[in-house]
Amino acid sequence: MTTLVFVHGWSVTNTSTYGRMPQQLQQQAAAAGITLALADIWLSEYVSFDDRVTMGDLVRAFDRALRDLHLVDASFACVTHSTGGPVVREWLRAQRDKPGRYSTMRLSHLVMLAPANFGSALAVLGKGVLGRLKAWFDGVEPGQRILDWLSLGSAESLSLNLDHIHGADPAAKGQYLFVLAGDRPDRKLYDHLNSYTGEDGSDGVVRIAAANLNARHAVLAAPSAAAPDSLGLTLLQGPRCAFKLIAGAAHSGDEHGILASAAPATTEAVLRCLGVRSAADYKALCDAFDAENARRDADKVELEPALFGPRVHIHDPRSMLVLRLADEAGEPLTGAGFLLTAGPQASPDQMPEGFMLDRQANAKNAATVTLFLNHALLAGDARVADPANPRKTLRAAVPSHRPYGAQVRPADLAGLVHHALAASVAGEDLFAMFGPHQTTVLDVVLPRKVHEGVFRLTQKLAPEDFSKPAAGPVIG
Repeated sequence: MTTLVFVHGWSVTNTSTYGRMPQQLQQQAAAAGITLALADIWLSEYVSFDDRVTMGDLVRAFDRALRDLHLVDASFACVTHSTGGPVVREWLRAQRDKPGRYSTMRLSHLVMLAPANFGSALAVLGKGVLGRLKAWFDGVEPGQRILDWLSLGSAESLSLNLDHIHGADPAAKGQYLFVLAGDRPDRKLYDHLNSYTGEDGSDGVVRIAAANLNARHAVLAAPSAAAPDSLGLTLLQGPRCAFKLIAGAAHSGDEHGILASAAPATTEAVLRCLGVRSAADYKALCDAFDAENARRDADKVELEPALFGPRVHIHDPRSMLVLRLADEAGEPLTGAGFLLTAGPQASPDQMPEGFMLDRQANAKNAATVTLFLNHALLAGDARVADPANPRKTLRAAVPSHRPYGAQVRPADLAGLVHHALAASVAGEDLFAMFGPHQTTVLDVVLPRKVHEGVFRLTQKLAPEDFSKPAAGPVIG
């Protein structure tokens, strides 16, 4: 390795955000078998807090900054934090799609710390009063255009992530991607006006599932014209990505922040990532990370000290579902209802209690809604005991409620053109869509019911009023 570039996140105005991480990596690299001198380390300073700056602008400027490095072997590695991950991933896509416009420098390793790959639940709030006040006190703008990208379910973030899910495996061409995510918020940084800052299943800013690039694309659509209102599932898993939970790490802060704190666990994990030299190395590290994550998930109870006794946090694996409702013509189904069902009777009332943690519609695309779900409750979970007193039950065993299904209730059920009630195929279990600590993009596609009254031919030459046409039957 000859060059290591650090790329920070949104709203950063000082390189102090990197903390001691660059120095720690440089000091410990030799012990990990990596050659890394201070002269090989570059710290990014990019502007995300100007409302005029777009993600595309950052990509172009990043490419120019890389050219100015005049790299000897035209290759480098990156360590990113938060929004820095999507910035570099967007650059990789632009480099692939526009080879004449972007540099040919090769990125060998992309180590993303707490990346907002699928956005952040906080982004929509950042554009509100609290975000504007923070920006005013800091003397900078909120960075509206970047926050639009970071909003859950944004068209821009989904475009990048679906491209990844449907694309080739980067490891097959010697390009290695890694995601390291903190597993809990820093309770000292909790904002009582914004509950997302203390959301379990996140690091206080980015949900674990939103960071993870082990993602799926699911489609629920009519499998045949003979059963237009019965929706079958098609599912695609994206390329495998090395993913590790860093126990006790939060998104930011000098004490617990995954970057600035330069905690030994984070530094060690980054060096393990940078040490990968082959596809076999990468697979081995993926396997090792999975095993370590499983051990962390087994030890999932956090007892937060409080005045009247500890607050209990059960760190179940969560799943994020980005739901897009549209019809076969691509028209968004605004106002449609989507319900998950459970059990042989396919009833919404049989869903496990507490499975739905949050739902957030995208501000620009109202028919795109992000659901945050408790994967452990969906799967069924064993009794959770108090680690301080194993005889005390914190949560009783939760049985499985499978199979899971879905019902779609459009707002328009009548008219010359309308949509009809639809449901997933009877007996098909949609649990396959959900992965622990993972995101699934779900496209629900309904047929358009077009009646023959939309277009008729007549041989009556006398004037005839058709301002109130009879609908007639649905055309095939």
